[in-house]
Amino acid sequence: MSLLDVDAIHSYYGKSHVLEGVSLSVDEGELVTLLGRNGAGKTTTLRSIAGVVRPKSGSVKFNGEEMIGREIHRIARAGIALVPEHRGIFALLTVEENLKIAVRDGWWKLTDVYDLFPRLYERRRNGGNALSGGEQQMLAIGRALLNNPKLLILDEPTEGLAPVIVDEIVRVLIDIKRTGMSVLLVEQNLSVCEKLADRHYVLEQGRIAYSGSAADFAADRSVRDRYLALSA
Repeated sequence: MSLLDVDAIHSYYGKSHVLEGVSLSVDEGELVTLLGRNGAGKTTTLRSIAGVVRPKSGSVKFNGEEMIGREIHRIARAGIALVPEHRGIFALLTVEENLKIAVRDGWWKLTDVYDLFPRLYERRRNGGNALSGGEQQMLAIGRALLNNPKLLILDEPTEGLAPVIVDEIVRVLIDIKRTGMSVLLVEQNLSVCEKLADRHYVLEQGRIAYSGSAADFAADRSVRDRYLALSA
């Protein structure tokens, strides 16, 4: 059994049918990417897994337990941490205060986050509103880790960041993967995805159009041309 099993979920915004039977899985210790053009339904898929959007039908099982119908905080306590695209930093709190409010018992400690992101330690007394975009992304990831999740979900973590910061985020995700944590990643930067992923899914108009191993994806250029050409 996979750590995460999403089976045929249908999600809506009002009357707009966004996800039309999406199914995917993430195994323990695996990094899986969810690719697709803008508007394909990637963010809605992540929100449906995390409970921000409640699917009308289908199943989201985590560790064998159904998550649909649970409140967001109970899904988080089950071991799912979502780092949203907007990052969700508390602007009036310091870096350290942002981190401390997320601390839960488990493997990840505040010192581990500072080791992973030395820049956060240097900026620990600065307010969230004083951080650069890259620093905010580091803080958002660090805060999610302090929840000690089993599954880390990231929505466009490198969007709008300078190449040197993108490289830093890639390094961190490699280190996180080495700990055995499972990761589900939405990312437009294909070079980032290819450095990290074990498997890829591609969404097209609310449906899974492709799934395959990293090796199969790299070998089949037609998948990129058909489903990702504009976003690539």
